[in-house]
Amino acid sequence: MQNYQNTERARRYKAYVSPLGTTQLHLRNPLIIAWWSAAFPGFGHLLLSKYLRGYVLVIWEIIINVNAHINVAMIHSFNGQFELAKMVLEPRWMLLYIPTYIYAIWDSHRTSVDMNKVFILADRENARFINFQITGLEINYLDKRTPWVAVMWSIFTPGAGQLYIHRIATAFFIMVWVIIIVYFSHFLEGVHFLFLGDFNQAKSVLNGQWLLFIPSVYFFAMYDAYVNTVENNKLFDSEQRNFLKERYQDPTFDLPLNLTKRDG
Repeated sequence: MQNYQNTERARRYKAYVSPLGTTQLHLRNPLIIAWWSAAFPGFGHLLLSKYLRGYVLVIWEIIINVNAHINVAMIHSFNGQFELAKMVLEPRWMLLYIPTYIYAIWDSHRTSVDMNKVFILADRENARFINFQITGLEINYLDKRTPWVAVMWSIFTPGAGQLYIHRIATAFFIMVWVIIIVYFSHFLEGVHFLFLGDFNQAKSVLNGQWLLFIPSVYFFAMYDAYVNTVENNKLFDSEQRNFLKERYQDPTFDLPLNLTKRDG
């Protein structure tokens, strides 16, 4: 009988498949993670699967940003109205914003570096993990999916790409905030008047404070869906390769784990 290593006895393992999603370790570029934290505090941590920390920072960013009128000040700055930008800022909230904003960038970069080291150790240990979960609420399993399909659904509806790859918690979080942001920014009203050719009315109904949140959230949903689809596919290949090797490979036959295409 084949002896499988229990994940509870393994020191490190690369992934955890739960009814709410697949959480996994993989190599990340710390600078890209820090950049996403700079674009929107919390996004870098969500990319690292540090969900609770990421959710707290995203909620913090929206609450503090709205009350400090930071996005409004940015709009005035883009228009060269620097004095007006300084006038609209609320100092009591602004001074709360700066330290945590810097912390989000620093902590996501630091955590990314540490998790890359942990992944290398976990990859070398190559411990088996549960790749199938079935409960009364959900079924989740490792499977291969198409990255650009995840991006396409994220373009149509941010969060749908995460649903496609079974990242339920992140999908719910993104969808809820997209609804809130779109509602308070009057974005769809602006689109409605734009289609009617009433450009002045389209501009007048928009709320710039909330509108500036949309690009960051929109492109993050696309990027997160794409990256995690690619990494889930790699994880599926790795798990399937290990399973076939343990079950069916002749111990005397040396099968390379990393197969590369040769020209010719």
